[in-house]
Amino acid sequence: MDVRTEGEPFSFKGSGDIGVLVMQGFTGTVGSVRYYAQQLAKRGYSVEAPRLAGHGTQWQDVNKVRYQDWTADAERAYRVLAARCGKVFVTGLSMGGTLVLYLAEQHPEIAGVLPINAPVFMNDRRIFLLPVLKHVIASTPAIASDIMQPGVVEPAYDRTPTAGTHEMIKLLDIVRSNLVKVAQPLLVMRSAHDHVVPHECGQFIMDHVSSRHKELVVFERSAHVVTMDYDKDAVVETAERFIERFAS
Repeated sequence: MDVRTEGEPFSFKGSGDIGVLVMQGFTGTVGSVRYYAQQLAKRGYSVEAPRLAGHGTQWQDVNKVRYQDWTADAERAYRVLAARCGKVFVTGLSMGGTLVLYLAEQHPEIAGVLPINAPVFMNDRRIFLLPVLKHVIASTPAIASDIMQPGVVEPAYDRTPTAGTHEMIKLLDIVRSNLVKVAQPLLVMRSAHDHVVPHECGQFIMDHVSSRHKELVVFERSAHVVTMDYDKDAVVETAERFIERFAS
């Protein structure tokens, strides 16, 4: 299995006691969040951005994995950071944001949670057909490169695997039903022009967690892949302010 360059994981050991886990999204690559991860590393944080199983190779590989493989990927990377950092924050784009919510539900010791355009449900009625559709059609058109800035292309698959999509929906259902377990400081980041994840997901997360401190920030100039869009630096700055506030 050959991993494309853009799919390679990112790892950086910082000088301080703060770690940040950065998770990629469904059908994307670490390349979709690499700038975000690199900028956080430049702030001196230890950063892990793992490659999700089935990603960074060919889209057919996503149809061979289960959502438990993705939660295991997130768990392993989290434990790497937790072993060397006193405080670990978790953040991720799209399904990567769903995965960090999953981690927060399992690990109350996490210092803060920063999902970005994270789905906890999808409005497309075709999802109910996935249990059957995945046996008939291997893939559907791509959801990648939802970006407002001209000329920017997300390093992601050019097809959306149907069996993999069914696994993602299973993950969303589990995370949504357990949001009340999230009690850590929470920063929900959302794009005003997201054409992939329902805008209502951000407020739904806010309404169903138990966090005493929770805030919702909307980036007005960007679409779904905000970590590569006009507001990519604003995402970094917003995350840094949150991390510094709750790391002290």
